[in-house]
Amino acid sequence: MTSPTFSPIIAGAMNLGQWQWNPAERLRWIEECLELGITTFDHADIYGGYTCEGLFGEALALRPSLRSQMQLISKCGIKLITPNRPSNALKSYAVGRDYIIASAENSLRELQTDHLDLLLIHRPSPLMAADEVAEAFAALAGKVRHFGVSNFTPTQFDLLQSRLDFPLVTNQIELSVMQMSALTDGTLDQCQQRRIRPMLWSPLGGGALFRGETAASKRLLVVLREIGDVLGGAALDQIALAWLLHLPSRPYPVLGTGKIERLAAAVAATQLQLTDEQWFAIWEAAAGHEVA
Repeated sequence: MTSPTFSPIIAGAMNLGQWQWNPAERLRWIEECLELGITTFDHADIYGGYTCEGLFGEALALRPSLRSQMQLISKCGIKLITPNRPSNALKSYAVGRDYIIASAENSLRELQTDHLDLLLIHRPSPLMAADEVAEAFAALAGKVRHFGVSNFTPTQFDLLQSRLDFPLVTNQIELSVMQMSALTDGTLDQCQQRRIRPMLWSPLGGGALFRGETAASKRLLVVLREIGDVLGGAALDQIALAWLLHLPSRPYPVLGTGKIERLAAAVAATQLQLTDEQWFAIWEAAAGHEVA
């Protein structure tokens, strides 16, 4: 199994159904992402109440030649209560062999592609039988090129990895200046140890950072603005992303926006270089105290 290649910024399709675009408009967003060098698109079966993969696939079908220029990620393992899945009576997790295979094959149909570049188990379940997950991954060989996890602790990651004869390639986790627990819970240490690059969901704190409603966000806005001025007028979101990109685990931020200008700004942020002291100044503003 060859090493995967993903773009430094990943386009998240979680909100695709909220943007109220027709297929041609969705296609144009895909094309504009590719023009920016954003070639990786992040999906999950549940996004949009199980509709977003189909919306993306419908757009891609208008120009199927684009498939060779991109990497498609999907996730499975969460069951939602929605009219689109009337058999789901309770929000829960499902990571059995048959469920994983069926979900992945449905994602392939919805996305109108013959393979996924990456499939992630969306959430760790207390009922996860690692051997069953391994059997599902083996059955999907050829249809899925790489496998990983999302929101797993290091021990949960190690449990699943122990049943596989190929490496899990990422752990998609929440991390931002507003949510820093991954810096100290061992997740990023494990990524470095295994030489895998994490993917980061909600890398800008879901917008809470910019509302300035908490003491932490107010402190952060001041420091981010000061550092942005030092770096030639870089925007607040660019400095927040540069802070993440400074991490030695070399994470991939996943941005769930339909605004191409925000994605362009994120791509530009990959060229910003913070000093270690600037990084710690942002950490101090987020934590509310200096390092020990």
